[in-house]
Amino acid sequence: MLAFDFDYFKPATLKEAVNLYQAMDMNGKKPMFISGGTELITLGRINLAFTEAVIDLKDIAESKVMQFDGDFVVLGSTLSLTKIEEANRFPLLTETARGVADHTSRGKITLGGNICAQIFYRETVLPFLLAESQVVIAGPKGIKVVPINDIFQETLQLKNSEFLVQLVTNKRYIDAPFVSIKHRQQWDTGYPLITIAALKIGEEVRVALSGLCPFPFRSKKMEASLNNQEWPIEDRIDGALAALPSPILNDVEGSSEYRLFVLRNLLHDVLERLMPQEFDTFY
Repeated sequence: MLAFDFDYFKPATLKEAVNLYQAMDMNGKKPMFISGGTELITLGRINLAFTEAVIDLKDIAESKVMQFDGDFVVLGSTLSLTKIEEANRFPLLTETARGVADHTSRGKITLGGNICAQIFYRETVLPFLLAESQVVIAGPKGIKVVPINDIFQETLQLKNSEFLVQLVTNKRYIDAPFVSIKHRQQWDTGYPLITIAALKIGEEVRVALSGLCPFPFRSKKMEASLNNQEWPIEDRIDGALAALPSPILNDVEGSSEYRLFVLRNLLHDVLERLMPQEFDTFY
């Protein structure tokens, strides 16, 4: 049970959702968009989330889309992670989403809810960062389409009254070789220590990480080091670790030193899987 009451709205259109948010905001009700509601329930129970007006996006047609459109796959923000797994339109996303919570929870957690969550893991954003996807956002000025790497800076930088509608990804990235590894310190469905996702595009590897820092990220500086074919593998990994953003998490799941140890091994695994010819050269 939540310790506070709130008004509940379920708009049928993008415009209605935006208008509701603005009206509730003007009335000082601290409105909140939801697509699954799991985070509101979880954090609300421990007084880390509060609202007097919930705007549920699940009835908006555009947010439920899952289809190929020419050279692109379009995924709506209110799709559950279970539906995304079952359809498997984006294999790297499927594999990454499969590691979020347990099967029952994934039936309730939505793509948009995970990406826009307060919790720092938000691992389903990793494949989209690697694939340079476009995000479709609704707001007071209508619809806008923005490259995810321009608008996701530690979090999705949404303005007041804006919400995520869809993510659009080129098939070129959908079909690329990939690796997704989730390392947990404890049980199979416990919180992850680190999640790494990687794509091989041409002869280069892209990597994105969750659980290392208080935010998910992709680092081109790390990738430049990992793809430097003039260096031995271990030197590439050393260079990538030196290019990490900060801070490195240090909590009950694992110390910062242990996280770096795990990451070193994960980077080694990624390169071995996606660049086996490099290991033939240096080993």
